[in-house]
Amino acid sequence: MGSKRKAAVTFSAALALALPAAAQTPADNSSVIDLDVTAKRLDAARSTIQPSLGATTYSFSKKTVDAIPQGDQAPLNEVLLRAPGVAQDSFGQVHVRGDHANLQYRLDGVQLPETLSLFSQSLATQFAHNLSLMTGALPAQYGFRQAGVVDITLKSGTTDPGAEAAVTTGSLDYKQTALTYGGRSGVFDYFATGQFLHSGVGIENPTSSYTPLHDDTDQWHALGKVTAIIDENTRLSFIAGGASARFQIPNNPNQPTNFTVNGTSIQNSGNLDQRQWEDTYFGIASLQKHYGAGDFQLSAFTTYSTLSYKPDTFGDLAFNGIAPWSSRMSLTNGLQGDGSWKATPTHTLRAGFLAQRERATSLTNAQVLPVDGTGAPTTDQAMNIVNGADQVGWLYGIYLQDEWKLTPTVTVNYGARFDAVDGNTQENQLSPRLNVVWQPNPILTAHLGYARYFTPPPLAQVNNGAIASTIGTTAAPALQQNDPVKAERADYFDGGFSLKPLPGLTLGFDAYYKIAQNLLDEGQFGAPIVLSSFNYANAQVKGIELSGSYDDGPWSLYANAAWSEAKGSTINSAQFNFQPAELAFIAQNYIYLDNNQSWTGSGGASYTFNQSSDWATRVSADVIVGSGLRATVTTPNDTALPTYVTANLSVAQKIAIKGTRGTQIRFDAINLFDHSYQLRDGSGVGVGAPQFGQRRTFLVSLSQKF
Repeated sequence: MGSKRKAAVTFSAALALALPAAAQTPADNSSVIDLDVTAKRLDAARSTIQPSLGATTYSFSKKTVDAIPQGDQAPLNEVLLRAPGVAQDSFGQVHVRGDHANLQYRLDGVQLPETLSLFSQSLATQFAHNLSLMTGALPAQYGFRQAGVVDITLKSGTTDPGAEAAVTTGSLDYKQTALTYGGRSGVFDYFATGQFLHSGVGIENPTSSYTPLHDDTDQWHALGKVTAIIDENTRLSFIAGGASARFQIPNNPNQPTNFTVNGTSIQNSGNLDQRQWEDTYFGIASLQKHYGAGDFQLSAFTTYSTLSYKPDTFGDLAFNGIAPWSSRMSLTNGLQGDGSWKATPTHTLRAGFLAQRERATSLTNAQVLPVDGTGAPTTDQAMNIVNGADQVGWLYGIYLQDEWKLTPTVTVNYGARFDAVDGNTQENQLSPRLNVVWQPNPILTAHLGYARYFTPPPLAQVNNGAIASTIGTTAAPALQQNDPVKAERADYFDGGFSLKPLPGLTLGFDAYYKIAQNLLDEGQFGAPIVLSSFNYANAQVKGIELSGSYDDGPWSLYANAAWSEAKGSTINSAQFNFQPAELAFIAQNYIYLDNNQSWTGSGGASYTFNQSSDWATRVSADVIVGSGLRATVTTPNDTALPTYVTANLSVAQKIAIKGTRGTQIRFDAINLFDHSYQLRDGSGVGVGAPQFGQRRTFLVSLSQKF
């Protein structure tokens, strides 16, 4: 405790020395520096450092988020499903434009490293003041993870002042509490938020039953942010947050056992007790500076992530032939710098870098059964095997680009970035980027772009030593081949337009085509610990997206539809995860990727009665549509699961209570018509278990602002 207090005092003293005299005075001296104006100007400057020029950006306004079930208490993946081209998968995953993962998350312009979270969300919708998803041919400042950029501008004491408490309860033992508090004191702006959730459905149900077996979860999310305006052109910010989740692995009853253990082969799969723990913590410190025609932001970041799995000792052995106690850890530290300079009235130069170091460790202590040369167990008494890894990897990226106002209606954004990875693989690439935007009038905006992408694989991989330790046991793979996972390299073409024919109405069209070598994919192999990466030697991904929104007065409407086709051939890394016949077929044929969903759609409508009143009532409804992910019947991923449609309904009522800033009670019905639909059937390349979508859920919440 003493050392922490000393550090805090030292920081306060250092900050006091750094602040000019005017900034150190009480809040009533704010006339010297107009803090509101300065904060807004610096926010605008930060957005110009990293623009989305030429990319396709889908924004979620506060009004949009409030209208979906649970509002800003909804999981982040549920919000993203309302964007075009985003497909739903199990474990709370989403797929953007045919990619399995490959999403980049940014907080106030800073790119967060990947975490080990599989079932949980590291970030919460409640953190966001503004939220958007950027796709397409991205400008040069966006590297490493490029299927989509989830850009989050965090809440602050200025944008979201005061305190708010919310409580939600409902079906399937759902209980959630949330608190936020923000404000300002002189040059300091502060904001903190946290939420706790308990639910009887932590992971998708492996059966179609309404109530899953053994599926409880407890989760919390928290974030704190403090900023200090040093002078009219300088701002410091500190962000810290985390998430922790505990999961029971849901059971699929009446499954046959595969092995005899300790003299018995009788085991009820409905009584298994498997559990998983996931924790993520992150911190960011940023310095933002405006000088003349230039702006820059320099940030240091750190992320610590852990994952642990506890098996059902007897059950995992009887069904899978291995009962692994496994743990993984990832610690990442890095620096990111981004800057812009308006060199001339027609040229804005941007440059930046990112460098990060990650240390990833894994340890598995497993019980297995020994086998003979035919693969038959030689005894029903378990033996231990231990394997682990301790790896260090580096990522480096640097970019330079020019936004050139070629004519009053045409803007060209061209540049390049150089990326390198030094970890499980040592590779690098120079990647040119080009976007052209044409805006002949306020109604029409058209864009055309090309991007060369370089996507390194995640550091956490199964190594050769792990395979060697399983030889001669029930955990041994059918193949031992394990070529290293490589970085994906791709050419990405994108074009489209948006129309604003009427006030509040926006229509959009976009088409994309991606040609990839060593396309990265992920699969669940064995115990539900992490998704393991592998490559398709060649792949093609293409699609189109249609979008429309109308927001005017009490009405808010949106509709999206997307078609996608993602195919790959020849698995050329981590081959031990697959069966020989599967590998042989894929080597000779292009197959659909397991995460391919041909058609995806979403749409919703919201109307607010007495909009300007303290007693406003909002009624909203939306639908999510999917044509089904892939499954295997005869050849790998040769069929799609059935199409599904889920409808949701929300009603929110404001209540004016004297002495408070407002009260709201809301009712949410998720999957209103209780449609039972399957996300996965347990078959397909890299698919480990069946999962069904969430059944009908009723939720009631009460929120109070102070």
